[in-house]
Amino acid sequence: MATSPKAGTKAPAKGAEGAETAKSKSKLPVILVALVLGAAAAGGGTWYFLGQKPATPHKAEKKKVDPGKPPVLLAMEPFTVNLQPDGMGDQYLQVAFSLQVGDEKQLEHLKPYLPQLRSRLLLLLSGKKASEISTVEGKNKLAEEILNLSKQPFSPGGEEQEMSNVFFTSFVIQ
Repeated sequence: MATSPKAGTKAPAKGAEGAETAKSKSKLPVILVALVLGAAAAGGGTWYFLGQKPATPHKAEKKKVDPGKPPVLLAMEPFTVNLQPDGMGDQYLQVAFSLQVGDEKQLEHLKPYLPQLRSRLLLLLSGKKASEISTVEGKNKLAEEILNLSKQPFSPGGEEQEMSNVFFTSFVIQ
């Protein structure tokens, strides 16, 4: 009988170990299935979000610019003019800028008219006060006025000049 209590004590121990082993083995497939499903979900989510096209592809196409064709610019010699009195004594403006023209043909067309264009611009600039053109808004307004004045025909019945922008390269008020 001495052997049976030992056998009896060993038997429940083997049964408990067997149950624990069975529980461990039954969890393994569940864990593996969960890992596989998680990996599949992560892969599917990545493919879905990274594989989508932009929502508005036609807007991106409109903004494309031909990188091979640089803008055609007419660099004006610097202007130095006295400004209108503004209660701060005598002040002057020294400004340099470039005009963006349509193409090389337009640039060549403008060259004989440069003295006339400079005269127009000198009259415009000398009629300004320092307070009008010292702010960013004032400079933007001046650029718009320069552009509009530069586009005007040089002869009666002539065509408007092809110009699209003014780029200030130097702007000093003193």
